[in-house]
Amino acid sequence: MATPPAAVPAQRTARPRTVRDRLAAGVPMISLEFMPPRPTDDADRIWRNVRKLESLRPGFVSVTYGAGGSTRDNTVAVAARIARETTMLPVVHLTAVDHSVRHLRSFVGQLADAGVVNVLALRGDPPGDVDGEWVRHPQGLTYASELVALLRDHGDFCVGVAAFPHRHPRSASVEDDTAHFVAKCRAGADYAITQMFFDADDYLRLRDRVVAAGCETPIIPALMPVTTTRTIERSEQLSGAPFPAHLAARFAAVADDPKAVRALGIEQAILLARRLQDEGAPGLHFITFNYAKATKEVVAELTVPG
Repeated sequence: MATPPAAVPAQRTARPRTVRDRLAAGVPMISLEFMPPRPTDDADRIWRNVRKLESLRPGFVSVTYGAGGSTRDNTVAVAARIARETTMLPVVHLTAVDHSVRHLRSFVGQLADAGVVNVLALRGDPPGDVDGEWVRHPQGLTYASELVALLRDHGDFCVGVAAFPHRHPRSASVEDDTAHFVAKCRAGADYAITQMFFDADDYLRLRDRVVAAGCETPIIPALMPVTTTRTIERSEQLSGAPFPAHLAARFAAVADDPKAVRALGIEQAILLARRLQDEGAPGLHFITFNYAKATKEVVAELTVPG
């Protein structure tokens, strides 16, 4: 009797190293955004929520970067801990605010030495006042596209950029905003994540005008469930875009009932997420503000590939 062949051990699927790898798989995903803990934050609570959100199996998680680099070292430390202690793929935010080119090159070299390969390249908001005048560092960069090129020149990075469904608040027009976005992509961006928005048509119009400009860079929509009326105010401050009037009216009608506000916010986030999935978005990026519950409630109502 012939001896049966020895069993071949099952091959473990290699863990994707970059967001580019995740997107190349062509499987819609969810992703998450965290903020580095501030000195006054309950860091243990934040890490408990990070662990709770890990159960959603996100395609990647991004870690924000304070204005002027105020949390730079903490950003890298948090990303390193996520890579070391969880199954999640971290992306480090990097801005050009208040940095010389020499300083940026040095920091990018540190990222490369630390094995960080996923970076979200942003021009960034003015430190202290997001609505203040944006002033270029005398030896710095003017546009995010220049930061993308710098990253491309200094290592094997997977680079993401920002996109603005309404338009960047400092852009002169939608056309001007589209041109700047396409410039970032042509400088070497692999993908984009939008600023938060609440109307799917805003995202779809952005995608259409980018394609019309000859650019096919994947654009991942960012969502933030409304849980309080303060969320609406904060969204306008952070995105520079007005909250949709028809939704504002619905929230105003229940503003005196915090539970009703939250229920309406979760309901609307689910509807928005489902519409974006139906329209073929490559993923859904949830801005968590380091809380788990609202994001988990929304994702529980979605079809998310395993």
